[in-house]
Parts: sequence; structure tokens; C-alpha cells
Amino acid sequence: MSEQMPPPDIVISEETMPILEKLAEGLEHRNQALAAHFFDELARAKTLPAKEVPTDAIGLGSHVRFRDDTTGKDQLITLVVPKQADISTGKVSVATPIGIALIGLRNGAHFSWETRDGARHNLTVLWVQNPE
Repeated sequence: MSEQMPPPDIVISEETMPILEKLAEGLEHRNQALAAHFFDELARAKTLPAKEVPTDAIGLGSHVRFRDDTTGKDQLITLVVPKQADISTGKVSVATPIGIALIGLRNGAHFSWETRDGARHNLTVLWVQNPE
């Protein structure tokens, strides 16, 4: 029996929060469980003015390298809004399970993530670069 790790802290800018809330609302008609999870994550986030958000907090447009501690595999992605998503170029929508798991995390965060098929993975954020 594997133990689920407590969720790490989330920091989201006050300017980005309404965008994320609208995306979560849009998910309600397509995937209620995912929308509920998105709302839960947003509800536990600490919101700050953009200038006060730590430079290593993952937001929209962030380039993120994370490691799947289960497989040892590293992945580099850019977190984007759904209309910009293109998995072939590493652009991952914030309205996907992994996007929801990553939003607001900081460099070094460890988190548990469940894939669409129900497999649980433990991941670590290795590096975050935000747009200028």
C-alpha cells in the first residue's frame, strides 16, 4: 500500500486566477470530476499580486522540467491555455490532469499525480523558467 504525499503549496497570481476559474468552469460540462479537482486545487491556492508571486512559481507560459520519481523519466513542458496546447511541441494545457497538478507549484515541489487511467505517480519539479 503506497502512501499519498500531502499536496504542496500553490501560489497563483491574482491576475491569473480568473482565467483559471473560467477554464475550470468550462470543464464542468465535459469532465465533472476533472473540473471538481481543478476547483479544489484553485481553492487551496494562495493568491498574490503578480509582482509578489515567487519567480519559480509555475504559471501560464512557464517552462517546467519535472521528473517522474516512479520511472526516473524527466519531461520538459510549457504550461499553456487549452487553445495553445500542442503536445507535439511540449505545450501542455493547464486544464489537463498534469496541468492542474503543476499550476502554482514551485521548484523542488514533490507531488502525487494520477493519470487518466488511474495510475499514481510521484513527481518532482526540477526547474521552472517563467516568461519575462
